[in-house]
Parts: sequence; structure tokens; C-alpha cells
Amino acid sequence: MKNLVKIFSFLLLIPCVWGLKIEITQGQINPIPIAITDFTGLSEGAEIAKIVSDDLRNSGLFIPLDKSTFIQAPSTFESGIRFADWRLIRAQCLVTGTAQKVDGKIQVSFRVYDVFSSKEVLALSIAAEPAKIRKIAHMIADAIYERITGETGYFDTKIVFIEEQGPVTKSKKRLVVADHDGFGAVHLTDGKNLVLTPRFSHDATKIIYLEFIEKRATAFVFDLISRTKTKLTDQPGLNIAPRFSDSGDVVYSIARNGTTQIYSMASGTKTPVKLTDHPSINTSPCYSPDGQQIVFTSDRSGAEQMYVMNKSGTDVRRISFGEGRYSQPVWSPRGDLIAFTVVRQRTFYIGVMSPDGTNERLITTGFLVEGPTWAPNGRVIMFSKKARDWSTKNFSIDLTGRNLQPFKSAHGASDPSWSALLSKIKLPPAPKEQAPAPTAAPAAPVPAR
Repeated sequence: MKNLVKIFSFLLLIPCVWGLKIEITQGQINPIPIAITDFTGLSEGAEIAKIVSDDLRNSGLFIPLDKSTFIQAPSTFESGIRFADWRLIRAQCLVTGTAQKVDGKIQVSFRVYDVFSSKEVLALSIAAEPAKIRKIAHMIADAIYERITGETGYFDTKIVFIEEQGPVTKSKKRLVVADHDGFGAVHLTDGKNLVLTPRFSHDATKIIYLEFIEKRATAFVFDLISRTKTKLTDQPGLNIAPRFSDSGDVVYSIARNGTTQIYSMASGTKTPVKLTDHPSINTSPCYSPDGQQIVFTSDRSGAEQMYVMNKSGTDVRRISFGEGRYSQPVWSPRGDLIAFTVVRQRTFYIGVMSPDGTNERLITTGFLVEGPTWAPNGRVIMFSKKARDWSTKNFSIDLTGRNLQPFKSAHGASDPSWSALLSKIKLPPAPKEQAPAPTAAPAAPVPAR
């Protein structure tokens, strides 16, 4: 993340000080009332605070309080936080901050307080180019989310999806990448050719997808840095469902001669290795986070079911045994669950189960819900859903099956894929003339005491 500086301070406190821990696997959750004041200093401060508020509200774990109820004004923070005023409006958590220009960048410093204990629990300073206001805000929301829930956030992320524009029977499908909240959408393809099933690489610098050229599905890798695309392979047959592993290997299916088999391709090579050899349809492969196993679907038992095998193709075992047809399995980034689509009696569901097939749960249903993808913290799933007029939108939902949130898009949207948390990705260093190495400095003071 060039030209971006993060400085953390005061992150470790005595455990008993912080009383706002949320258990987000419960079926019923009481969201935390949180007061987020406009950040003082630059005019962008109010915009940053609003984005942070929107992120936390949409997570379903926080209730940002109406600013009209605030008793203490941000301009008085220099003389100290009047915690009694914030307890009076039933805020459990308070966020204050400043924004200022430093060496051509915008530096945002903020503090988080536990109102009940009258304690500061987090201080953070982030600096970035002025064009990255939304990124700064998403990183602040991630820090607050992580401090309170104990889970990694998912706001500083991207979504790649298929935009569907025009009549259903003649819709133009384009590859689009946007922030997790739908802002900053960028078109990667022009819509001349049909595109399907885009999937991010682990470092979010590449997207693998299918493009139909002269009625043949071909897998391409789109490099987001160079804005160029390369063909995955020239193997004969219909390429289907390509996906990266965390190490950059690729797994996909090839349909030819009446069967569909799964192949893998090591990172940096063009030589596919056949993993399945069964007279059936074997498709939708997905690596486990450690890259040692692959989950996939096959109709070898008569109907579509889910199977897991070693990355070499050995030790194939069936893991789904419920009613209906299972498809589109996706391993959680945490490795503890596999999400899937299942169709039972003409009804579509999104569900999850443990990798050994136990603990199956259906978390949402709807007209043609399909294509689950995981947030990088493994606690939220995004998927596609068709309306009765056959238009398609993306939605997210948490693992408890609550907090259904629409993904904002100007047109129809399908086939989402969630990137890793961008602020956690370690990319190779850029040339020095493009990105001088940042130097650490003490967190900028926030006039909040």
C-alpha cells in the first residue's frame, strides 16, 4: 500500500477496562450504541466520520447515535471528555478525531473511548493522499470493529462482480471492481463479450474470470496494476470456474468429451495437471486457505453433491448428504466453514457447513440466491439474488442469518468476489522513485483530553 502510513498506539489495555466485547456468532445480538463525532480540522472530517458511521451501522453490530442528541460539542474536547454527557444519551462508545494536512497528505488521528469506564481504549493515526479519503475512513472503521469485536474488519476491501445493464434477454455484462460499499466502481471490460465468474487473487492484484469469445469460454487473468489480461491456457474444451489459491496456483474445470474434470496449474506455469478422472461432471473447485485441500461438486452419486480431496486429487470424500442439489462451494478464509448453494424442492438457499460435512446450517433463502463469497474475516457472506423481474442484485449477510444488506450498484449485479483486507496485504515494494519508504513517527496528538 504505497504512500500509506499507519501508526498504532495504546492498543493493549488491561482486559477488564474494555467492557464492550461483542460475540458475533450468537443468533441475537444487541448492537452497541456508538457516538461518532465529526472529525475537526479539515472540511473532509465530517465526510470521514459519516463513512465510518455507515460502515459500522451496516455491519449490524453498532448503532451510531444521531448527532443532534450530542450534548458535548467537539470544539470543547480540548478541555476534556465529559463522559457523564455521553452516558446521558446512552452511548457506550465514543469516537473523536481530527483531520489535517501534513506534507501534502491528509492525516487523520482519532481516539476511541469506553464511556462507562471513562477510559481511552484506542488511538490511531493514518495518513494518505487526499484522493484516498474513503480508504482512510474504511481503515478507521476496521480498527474500531476489530477493537470491539475481536474480529478483523472487512471494510477496506474490494468487490469484483458482473454488472448487468439493459433488458434481461440482451443485457450487457461487464467486469466491475468497487469498494465493499459499492463506491468507486471501475469498469474493466467493455461489455462486447459475455464475462462470468470473476475471482480475486489473494493479494487483490489480479482477477481470474471467464470471457466468451466466438462462443467459447476462455479463462483470462486480468492484472489490476498493468491493466492487461492474459489467457490462462490453450487447452481444448470449455474452461469453467477458475479460481486462485492463496499461493497463486489456479484450479479450474475443463468440459470435453462428455465429462468435466478438474485441473490445477501451479503459479507461474502453463502446464495443467489433471486432478479428477471420473465419468461425471466435476466442477466448482475451491482451495482451502492452506492450499492443501480442494472442495468441489460432482454428480458422481447421481445428483450434485460436495466433495473434498487433497490438492493432488487423492483421497476424495463426500461431505454433503442433505436433501437437494449442492453447488458453488467456497472455503472460508478462516478454514472453519464451507459456504454453498443448495436447491431443495425448487427453493434456493445459501448455507454453510464444516469441512467434514457436519454442522450444516441454511442462513438465507430467496429467488435464485447463489454464488456465495466470503468477507476476509470469515463472518460475512455476499451472494447474488434475482428479483421476480429477473434482474439481479448482490447482498451480504452475516453468519447468524441476520443483517441482510444490499450491495449498492448502479445497475444489476451478480457473481461477486470479495478481496482480502487491503491494509493487511504485503505487496512487493514499489520502485523508490514512485514510493519513498515511509518512516514511523509517534501518533499525532488528538485534542480530546
